[in-house]
Amino acid sequence: MQISGTMLLGADAVRGTQGEMRAFAPALGKEIEPAFGLGGPADVERACALAAQAFDPFRAAPLETRARLLEAIAERILEIGDELIERAHLESALAKARLEGERGRTVGQLRLFASLVRDGRWCGAVLDSALPERKPLPRSDLRAQRIGLGPVAVFGASNFPLAFSVAGGDTASALAAGCPVVVKAHPAHPGTSELVGRAIQRAVADVGLPAGVFSLLFGGGNAVGEALVAHPAIKAVGFTGSRGGGLALARIAAQRPEPIPVYAEMSSVNPMFVMPAALAARGEALAKGFVESLTLGVGQFCTNPGLVLGFDGPDLDRFVSVAAAALEQKTSQTMLTAGIAASYRDAVGARAQLAGVERVAQGAESEAHCAARPALFKTAAVDFIEQHTLGDEIFGPTSIVVACRDEAELLRVAEHLEGQLTATLQIDSGDHALARRLLPVLERKAGRILANGFPTGVEVSYAMVHGGPFPATSDARTTSVGAMAIERFLRPVCYQDLPADLLPPALQDDNPLALWRLRDGELVRN
Repeated sequence: MQISGTMLLGADAVRGTQGEMRAFAPALGKEIEPAFGLGGPADVERACALAAQAFDPFRAAPLETRARLLEAIAERILEIGDELIERAHLESALAKARLEGERGRTVGQLRLFASLVRDGRWCGAVLDSALPERKPLPRSDLRAQRIGLGPVAVFGASNFPLAFSVAGGDTASALAAGCPVVVKAHPAHPGTSELVGRAIQRAVADVGLPAGVFSLLFGGGNAVGEALVAHPAIKAVGFTGSRGGGLALARIAAQRPEPIPVYAEMSSVNPMFVMPAALAARGEALAKGFVESLTLGVGQFCTNPGLVLGFDGPDLDRFVSVAAAALEQKTSQTMLTAGIAASYRDAVGARAQLAGVERVAQGAESEAHCAARPALFKTAAVDFIEQHTLGDEIFGPTSIVVACRDEAELLRVAEHLEGQLTATLQIDSGDHALARRLLPVLERKAGRILANGFPTGVEVSYAMVHGGPFPATSDARTTSVGAMAIERFLRPVCYQDLPADLLPPALQDDNPLALWRLRDGELVRN
């Protein structure tokens, strides 16, 4: 499949006229062909108008059609073959094996949502029978279901060019909810985005849905993204990126004549609590596993363990020593973009200058372009609390160990933390009493709590929560990964005394969709 540098507006390939850009190959340190035409206000208007026109027929299509669309997208992505992996590797410098795994995850989550659509429980069908004889007042016939919010704007993420991008979790869950999608491609991987976008475009045609179910825009700077969020046809936004970027979109969405939700995943340091018994029993193994997690993918995971907390003393000293030795064996690796690499170097340099902060280890330097040199720091709990920037995310392979004097100080640090995607407990049986005291704090702070593992690696499943209190996300009630992600793009509608022949299929008496429904307070399938 040839990359043409064109946007996809419904069924059409359109060359943007507002300037050009080329992808940058970070491992090569140079731009690569072809040039991509950048969109402008007219392109945003056209994409959003097509999405608005497609919404009602798309959400009214049979659930089987909606499920088949998601499966067809997965099939079309696989048909691209090695070309997709090669281009994504060139644009991101991520290892081909990693990208092959990410493609598998992308296809898997599309198929998960297809299964979810067919299951129908997301509809939330509820039937309350009429009670005409009830005293003192009768009750009407009341029925409710959930429907899609409307067209969704999705922003591709830099660190997952497949799984959090054009056909990623935001797109899959929005389409599963019956919402057309307009994607703003990430400038770091436009060729990858076009390849996947064409796969979606073909899948939409394969199943006979309106072309406006999907569009793909390219834009320079922030103008296209801002115009997309501000467009009245857009009813929700999915975003993965920086705190500044997510908050900027949230402000635009809140200032619209009709405010809309922005589901933004933004910032997390993912604290790992190394409890005393676990630290004493297996501190060296934990230290080595921590470094592997920290440097995985050049530290460019939103679940990167950027903070370690433990009790000051010989066991923590040994943990730090082993971690430092392991990290010093790690070589600087290429980051996703030159801008990300520069930001990483600046942030690590600034941290090293802070009072009370010791840089205990650095990885080996290399000649790689856009390189990130792993770094490990250590500080005392009192300094961590007093210098709030120590709790800020640094996107890349760096972490800081915080030494706490006792349980009270550990709990104080935990309370001091901002909202997180994850919190990890390294525990043995002797740590359960302390963990029990810590858990209520972590439940308030994080969307996922792990025991005896490492946070990098997010399973796509029914129970997974990839979200958390601000600034991890802009809405702690939701997840961007897993089956529950569909709930972001749904809203309830109640139908009161509607004639039987006007009721939607999910609420009809004979239950033609064979859904599980709550009828008069009882969960039934009739």
